Amino acid sequence: MAVDKEKLEEESTIRRFYQIVLSWDYFRLLKESKKRKESKGETSDEGALGLRKVKTTYKDINDYISTYEPLIFEEAKSQIIKEKEDEEVIEWKLGIVKSSTEADGFHFIEFPCEIKEGESISQNDLLLISREKFLDSRLPTVYAFALVEHIRRFSETRLLRVRLYLASEFLRFSIDEVKSSPRLLSMRSYISESERQLYFLKICSLSTIAREYLAVRSISSLPYKDLILTAAGGNSGSEDQAWKISRVLKEYVESIFNQYQRNAIDAGLSPNAFVLIQGPPGTGKTQTILGLLSTILHSTPSRMHSKGGSHEFKRGPQLPIEEKYKHWGQASPWLTCSNPRDTLMPKDGDDGYFPTTGNELKPEAVTSTRKYRVRVLVCAPSNSALDEIVLRVVNGGIHDENDRAYCPKIVRIGLKAHHSIKSVSLDELVKQKRAGAGKPSTDKQNHGPAGSDDDSIRSVILDEATIVFSTLSFSGSHIFSKLNRGFDVVIIDEAAQAVEPATLVPLANRCKKVFLVGDPAQLPATVISDIAKNHGYGTSLFERLMQAGYPVTMLKTQYRMHPEIRSFPSREFYEDSLEDGEDVKERTEREWHDYRCFGPFCFFDIHEGQESRPSGSGSWINLDEVEFVLLLYQKLVTMYPVLKSGNQLAVISPYSQQVKLFKKRFEDASGMSSEKVVDICTVDGCQGREKDIAIFSCVRASKDRSIGFVEDIRRMNVGITRAKSAVLVVGSASTLRRNKHWNKLVESAEERDCLFKVSKPYASFFSDENLKSMRAKKNEFISQMMGPLFEMDNNNVPVIDNAGDDHMGQEENDYGDADADMDDGGYDDD
Repeated sequence: MAVDKEKLEEESTIRRFYQIVLSWDYFRLLKESKKRKESKGETSDEGALGLRKVKTTYKDINDYISTYEPLIFEEAKSQIIKEKEDEEVIEWKLGIVKSSTEADGFHFIEFPCEIKEGESISQNDLLLISREKFLDSRLPTVYAFALVEHIRRFSETRLLRVRLYLASEFLRFSIDEVKSSPRLLSMRSYISESERQLYFLKICSLSTIAREYLAVRSISSLPYKDLILTAAGGNSGSEDQAWKISRVLKEYVESIFNQYQRNAIDAGLSPNAFVLIQGPPGTGKTQTILGLLSTILHSTPSRMHSKGGSHEFKRGPQLPIEEKYKHWGQASPWLTCSNPRDTLMPKDGDDGYFPTTGNELKPEAVTSTRKYRVRVLVCAPSNSALDEIVLRVVNGGIHDENDRAYCPKIVRIGLKAHHSIKSVSLDELVKQKRAGAGKPSTDKQNHGPAGSDDDSIRSVILDEATIVFSTLSFSGSHIFSKLNRGFDVVIIDEAAQAVEPATLVPLANRCKKVFLVGDPAQLPATVISDIAKNHGYGTSLFERLMQAGYPVTMLKTQYRMHPEIRSFPSREFYEDSLEDGEDVKERTEREWHDYRCFGPFCFFDIHEGQESRPSGSGSWINLDEVEFVLLLYQKLVTMYPVLKSGNQLAVISPYSQQVKLFKKRFEDASGMSSEKVVDICTVDGCQGREKDIAIFSCVRASKDRSIGFVEDIRRMNVGITRAKSAVLVVGSASTLRRNKHWNKLVESAEERDCLFKVSKPYASFFSDENLKSMRAKKNEFISQMMGPLFEMDNNNVPVIDNAGDDHMGQEENDYGDADADMDDGGYDDD
């Protein structure tokens, strides 16, 4: 009964969402958006819209919902408008109404349509339906939004069933504030007769925003709602509610993970409901997640441990069901709250594990002490971030309590899975099961009996899995509601890149422990609505809890960047707390460091450059920076061909139009696509990547204008921390100095004598004579730093002057090691 009540509440909530959105007037949204742009974002109606700024803490559920609900609708409006603004060609599709029904306050119509190759219309897509085609110059009178309910084959076409709300238009977000709408009444009358002709356009998908809305409205059902509201609850629970791992697994953790990673893993075994782990660039965040999976899946409650070691349990006769529930409750303290899904307890035995096909890893050896089975849901905001973890599990596995590497039974659910992890994707596993049962595969859009059979197979596969991987949005899909077993633990990677409502989506699975892993100092969540963004909608749950003082475990040892690259972001973004891992300097030294202008850190001041905005675009370009960067790239790959063949160089810019221009000019100059030899991407597109060299084009260059979202220091942080051996920043120093953070970066370059003023013709900067002087200055700098102990040999290699130093004794070996390190750093001509 409780489950049925919960389902009814969800249906009521999502019905409210669809009523509001489907009632909106498309052209009113366009008009409001245009008005805001003309007033440069300054609006006087925000108070009337009932908008509040996101706070650090909330006094109750109503305070929380009344803050987020209006912001979600503002974001929904902007997503609808954005699709219109981005669309270059409007292509209407024709449909003929085959049936029209009314139920639960909505109208439902069915009509066939043709879907061409490369086009897609999916469930939960928002359509604009009109009695006639129209252009901006001539507005229609009969039009409305419609939501795609489902699609099925109909002869050679597709039959669409869509939902419309034609009762009245909602003025705000209150059910009571509505007004009559002639256009909706006209549409209602028009579709009441079959064989009516109508035209439609696909606008956007409402899947994600609808799931986020449902998650916010359902927060009262979460067992840790008070923690989310008050941002308090660290160090909750008693010590005997903590979890421990076997001595063998503990030895593995201590041998593989550094001190800060071990701290994060230990925090994961604490009784805290929420664990926050901050992972700055290159600190092994994904590796730490693998360690968490190993320990979470193979830990036991502290009460099961004694001074002599963990207790051994012997199998006895079957217990009565009441005793089983008592035992399961003791073994899994996070499963003991008043939640209807808690009655679905884990099973004993060795279900849930299998060796992945083609993997040499062995299946888990389940011991008699394992009387419960933990299930984990791993999420991330994007497919790429998620698939990185999946690939690491598939290739390297996790470790059990006996330190045996194995691959648990995992499933990657959702769309756009990378080809490298296809073997564990849900669609592929369904195909394998159907093939094993001798059944033909079915069309994804088919909702007939075979499609229902596929749903049953999906449920079986997911119920058997130990770890399920899903994007945040997809974790709210209907298939999760059909699972017989929920999830005990949710791990969210890149949690600082998700708006808070998105983070709540997987938590609706009623887990009892949550790991938020991310870095608020890197890229923020993507928010389309400027109004919502200005009210703090882009603040992640991770960042909000962190601001409220919730304990955060930070990874501090970085293994990616040369120390000269690491020094500035560590000081500017992480309170100078980042440390270099063992041998990082030696591993990131490269032969191009022989030249002062090729790293490890350089700033090229293109002080004559000018920014410009292409016609009809909101983005910016800088032609001078494009010219200089292409010359810089060409010189590097000519002198060091390994950079070209190894695809180890990235060109990064905050602006999409600059990225497009780079790609076009590269192709014009080389006659080939840039993708084969160099990564050219936006800052947002390069999150999580690492390259030997990163060239960062700042673009903005003017005498009096602002520097736009280049000012977002999180984008600066991501852009300059992608490189292992050299980050080369190209920009206008005078323009960037207007921002205090960029000014510090320019000053840092000046202090380290690695700021280069570049004038036209830019090719002269890379002349043989100039590069020779760069190399001479580099060696002169080394000589000054080394002092009288060193001199240069004929090949410009520093050597030790040992004359008169016999008294140094043992210390001579230390200097010898330093000299050896210097040779490894690549200072000789070879």
